[in-house]
Amino acid sequence: MRLQKYLADCGIASRRKCEALILAGKVYMNGKQASIGDQINPEMDEISIDGKPLRERETGYHYFLLNKPVGYLSTVTDPQRRRTVLDLVHVKGRIYPVGRLDKDSEGLMLLTNDGDLAYRLTHPKYAIEKCYEVLVEGIPKMEELSKLEKGILLDDGMTAPCKAKIFERKKNAWLEIKLHEGKKREIRRMMGKIGYNVMTLRRVAIGPLKLANLPSGKSRELSTSEIKLLRKSVGLP
Repeated sequence: MRLQKYLADCGIASRRKCEALILAGKVYMNGKQASIGDQINPEMDEISIDGKPLRERETGYHYFLLNKPVGYLSTVTDPQRRRTVLDLVHVKGRIYPVGRLDKDSEGLMLLTNDGDLAYRLTHPKYAIEKCYEVLVEGIPKMEELSKLEKGILLDDGMTAPCKAKIFERKKNAWLEIKLHEGKKREIRRMMGKIGYNVMTLRRVAIGPLKLANLPSGKSRELSTSEIKLLRKSVGLP
């Protein structure tokens, strides 16, 4: 088994982040600095990360759906000791958030130690659709929503085409936005480009996984059928 896949299966991080750890020279195998593509025998080889021995391999995968509240970071740890999503999910073993929601956003987060699933759900080539409910100040015009759907030029490049519609309008508007990218604060920046301030941003779906009526700050384990649907959506058995 390749080292980066083994680390991801252990729940260290997604496979892509495990590759970054190896490239950064933080992973050692049998006392020597490891390289991308190294093969590992879990029964014989000794692994350390940042000088600390790797814990015993997880015996199984964990999958949790969390309704992230505003004010929590989508990280495993924070140097400033701010609250993270892991403060809300209690499980024996290591898990990590798949993708991110910024501190001011809320809604569906998946946390797991299934590295292959995490990698495919976040990699652009698999184009997994995420659905958001967004409250903005004012009422966007149809031609403005059309600009969103075609793509908006941001500082880090054009956004991919998305779907945008108004599903409730009073003084302000609730939008449903569906996209498959993961640029930093993408929706907030997109709305800013067409002149609208985002007041509330809530993710309600990742692929076939739905937030439904899970209360804010609460989590639950995924059902077997949900896990199968998620893995199927990214081409995993």
